[in-house]
Amino acid sequence: MKRTLFVAGLLALGATAAISQSDVVTQRQALMKEMGAQTRPIGAMMRGQEAFDLAKVQASLKVLAENPKKFVTLFPESSKNAEKTEALPSIWENKAKFESYGMKASQDAQTAMTTIKDEASFKTEMPKVLQNCGTCHNEFRKKSS
Repeated sequence: MKRTLFVAGLLALGATAAISQSDVVTQRQALMKEMGAQTRPIGAMMRGQEAFDLAKVQASLKVLAENPKKFVTLFPESSKNAEKTEALPSIWENKAKFESYGMKASQDAQTAMTTIKDEASFKTEMPKVLQNCGTCHNEFRKKSS
């Protein structure tokens, strides 16, 4: 009887860990998708395919300032071998660097929120914000095939 309870407990613990691991991956993917959605209109504005809209820029920058701070906390050791993720092992191997990229992205977006006032300042400041995405992806994300 004790053995049965012990095995049942281990199975429950394993299931909880798998759900928790999946949940953290889902959370970080949702944050990334939200950031991606915010960069699409920004990119269109930068290419001149969409008219400059300060309100849209500010709304996007708010997301780009908040999400990286949340995102970097969603990589516990238990999610290192999670399925359906593009996170590279280098995140856990160099966690401090990964977290510093997130904080820099957040800070640069916050700075841009106060600096961008018109289309000219947008075209000067926004590339600095977006560069953070590529820097982090190049080092900590699997390349898409």
